[in-house]
Amino acid sequence: MESPAAFNRGLLSLTMIHTHSLGRAARYHAGATALVSGASRSTFQQLHTRVGSIAAALARNRFEVGDRLALLLPNETEYLELIYACAWLGVTAVPLNARFSAREIDRVLADATPRGLIRHSTLPAPTLRLPWQRVLDLEPLEVRDDCRAAIYDPEAILALIYTSGTTGRPKGVQLTHAAVLADVDHVNYWLPYRQGGVYLHAAPLFHIADFPFMFAAPAFGTCQVTIPKFDPQVFCDIVQRERVTRTVLVPTMINLLTQFEGLADYDLSSLVELGYGGSPIAPELIRRARRVLPHVKLVQVYGLSETGFVTGLQDHEHIESRLLSCGRSCPGVDVRVVDASGKDVPLGKPGELVVRGANVMHGYWNSPDQTQLAFRQEMFRTGDIGYQDADGFVFILDRSKDMIVTGGENVYSGEVEAVIYQHPAVREAAVFGIPDPQWGELVMACVVLKPGITLSADDLVAYCRRFLAGYKIPRRIEFSANDLPKSGSGKILKRSLREPFWAQQKRAVS
Repeated sequence: MESPAAFNRGLLSLTMIHTHSLGRAARYHAGATALVSGASRSTFQQLHTRVGSIAAALARNRFEVGDRLALLLPNETEYLELIYACAWLGVTAVPLNARFSAREIDRVLADATPRGLIRHSTLPAPTLRLPWQRVLDLEPLEVRDDCRAAIYDPEAILALIYTSGTTGRPKGVQLTHAAVLADVDHVNYWLPYRQGGVYLHAAPLFHIADFPFMFAAPAFGTCQVTIPKFDPQVFCDIVQRERVTRTVLVPTMINLLTQFEGLADYDLSSLVELGYGGSPIAPELIRRARRVLPHVKLVQVYGLSETGFVTGLQDHEHIESRLLSCGRSCPGVDVRVVDASGKDVPLGKPGELVVRGANVMHGYWNSPDQTQLAFRQEMFRTGDIGYQDADGFVFILDRSKDMIVTGGENVYSGEVEAVIYQHPAVREAAVFGIPDPQWGELVMACVVLKPGITLSADDLVAYCRRFLAGYKIPRRIEFSANDLPKSGSGKILKRSLREPFWAQQKRAVS
């Protein structure tokens, strides 16, 4: 065991991201509340000590710099502690999607080849054998108050975050300490931090929309509260009880929150800012959020697992003509719109968004070919189709793989969904292309209606005709009694809806 003096020296020689977040909080906000989970509360000094102990426990179990530790956990304080401990040691954290099946987990583990796995007892057990495994609630992680000095390496891989798989098999995104620190700066640009406050982790911690906030919060002495799974009533109860000041939600969560009948029964006055992102949002949903939460500042952030935060639309920029925009890039991030050859397109013309900045990933794990395809002329290719106006505001039209080509015309599913969401009977909607021998593809919509409301396909088509050109109107509409399938981060899985129609089919358009 190291002497107390050696241990204290270790606290002052921390990894880059740790120095700028938890280490800073332990020095400047030692007695302030750091974490809240149910009745459990801990100060920043207590959190710092415990994280050091967990790091020591991992080191005793032979985890070294560059090793990978997979985490399959719900949104709970142990998740945060383990991520911090990995950052301390220079171990790469591999946050797993808590909604993956055992087979999907096996696939990610086989790709990431972690040295160990920490899994919550309520989540699926993989069949793949690893050198070291622990199951929380059944075999608590042993901790002691000793730890080695941590590394300082900005280019060390902090996390291996697997993409949501909405357009294909998940890929491991390598994020360095420096990239996550850049995202902390971007968080502070779009959602300027003040000392103190309370941040609620309502979105999944394994998702890039929420991941940087676990480092931004302690850097400013902000208390963090977690909820295992999003539920509108639980969300409102925690915001009211803990006086939450800010949080980040994905659009599906905002949709559920704005339709929660008991919303007015809660005091949500402490909530100052609500960030949202992860997937396109319909303007009608923004209007609805403004009506039910008039005191809350809305901040839209656009980004990907591979890039972190890229653009943002601040509250005062939510004017009617920009409700479909995801904002402008922040300092240090270069965003361009290019054609198929990589050349810039004129303002207002659609093309692929490409990005460059310190926040961009190191590359895909175990996939040099995919990494090479993802970059062109040092710019990361997002795969998103959009355009930029004269003021620099970016408008996302669609994922390149979700764009529908019917009769030679391009149809952007987000535009059609925005119209469908305006109908007062609609709760959820997803638009995608299905094969057609004459037109190549037809526009199809899967729709979930609000409880107790009826709507026919003909009536919805007639409604769409009021706002859309003829070729953009859905030619096939199916109503679902169940919620649409979603990824662990809350994105609607269009791939799951589309695949049955394309089985045994070859795409008739390129």
